[in-house]
Amino acid sequence: MAELLPLPPERPSFAEPDPLWRHLVGERLRRARRERGETLAEVARRAGISVQYLSEMERGRKEASSEMIAAVLGALGESLLDLTAGVADDLRRSAPASAPSLSGGAQALALAA
Repeated sequence: MAELLPLPPERPSFAEPDPLWRHLVGERLRRARRERGETLAEVARRAGISVQYLSEMERGRKEASSEMIAAVLGALGESLLDLTAGVADDLRRSAPASAPSLSGGAQALALAA
């Protein structure tokens, strides 16, 4: 008769994965554009990109290069610091209360990674 093997231990349940960077950036870009009351066409023209590309960036469909992000930020009168600080704030607000929080220096290193 075959010997029964013990069942493997239950796997721990994992928290939801963090959202993708391109989605967070897109949401921030859209919010900044709308707060300024501008259309996709206006911002895209000033940034030197197509309306379709900007729309895809805002919807998180494009993994935009740093040059493209910088162009859009410039067209919106915002900086990379504004963007990264805003994304960090969004992540902090959406993090579960039990998630460990990073101190100032660790936050900067985490954003750089």
